[in-house]
Amino acid sequence: MKCDEIFVALDLLEKERGIPQDFMMEKIVQALTTAYKRDHEGVENVIVHVDEARKDLKMYVQKEVVEEVDFPGTQMSLEEARAVRPTAAVGETVNIPVDNIEFGRIAAGNGKQVIIQGLREAERGMVYDEYNSKQHELLTGTVTRIDPRNGNVSLRIGSGMEATEAVLLTGEQVPGETLVEGQKVKVYVVEVRRATKGPQILISRTHPGLVKRLFELEVPEIFDGTVEVKSIAREAGSRTKMAVWSNDEAVDPIGACVGPKGQRVGNIVEELRGEKIDIVKYSENPAEFIAAALAPADVQDVWLADEGKGCRVIVPDDQLSLAIGKEGQNARLAARLTGYKIDIKPASYRDEE
Repeated sequence: MKCDEIFVALDLLEKERGIPQDFMMEKIVQALTTAYKRDHEGVENVIVHVDEARKDLKMYVQKEVVEEVDFPGTQMSLEEARAVRPTAAVGETVNIPVDNIEFGRIAAGNGKQVIIQGLREAERGMVYDEYNSKQHELLTGTVTRIDPRNGNVSLRIGSGMEATEAVLLTGEQVPGETLVEGQKVKVYVVEVRRATKGPQILISRTHPGLVKRLFELEVPEIFDGTVEVKSIAREAGSRTKMAVWSNDEAVDPIGACVGPKGQRVGNIVEELRGEKIDIVKYSENPAEFIAAALAPADVQDVWLADEGKGCRVIVPDDQLSLAIGKEGQNARLAARLTGYKIDIKPASYRDEE
């Protein structure tokens, strides 16, 4: 039967929304075969032949030619088969054309619905592909709603067909940060998952990756690979420690991140609503790296454990509280940054030892 309207609709969808005709036609064929089987109990093999040149669809039921018919849905007698194909023989498979009127009724009842469903599925797939490629990247979203019950924030990310909704959960928000509807905010894409109602984008404002991506935007040397971010430890809303390394001896990694008059790091601190950022120089020597990580405290000595990743650090007596930090934050972040368990002792402790 001629199905000009279906082909015109699919052509329009491909031009306007970028949805391939093959994808939509596959959905339509699947729906037509399912509908026919539902109406004809026992029928198993149904084929829809697509003739794109003539914009034509034909449906066939495949049956095996047998001497005695036990299953009418899948078998037919030799006499019936030769009425369709004169050369048919027992054991062969014959394609029986479905009456155009019946096929037209099935197509009319399912075509529009399938196109709508296929359209939604295709658009969800396109949005998933679009954002799946942006995992671990920085995106800007607009706050559309704040749930008064649980504090979750809904964001509109992207524009046009690729736009989608994402939810910034309370646990992924920076403590003390207040967001308002209409505000634009940068978020880190942690993961993109497939879901029945479309792609689910997991975003965060607390992830250490957010800080790294912000530095890539501000510091050309990080973006081009001259300066490398080796590790980050973060307590969102309060303080971040970041270890950097330069692949070029002529480039100071800390100076590049701080920028002229502290402008580069200042822009990031502003974006993070005043979060403090300590930038330290990475070293392959664990003792040097641990000493740097405890900045701003001065470190006199570092003793590494014989086994495992542990160490004891000696600092001047008057800098013990500075090395440990308020509520142990400085020592805690230094330990996460370096991967070492750090035991901090004052110089007087070493004298006693």
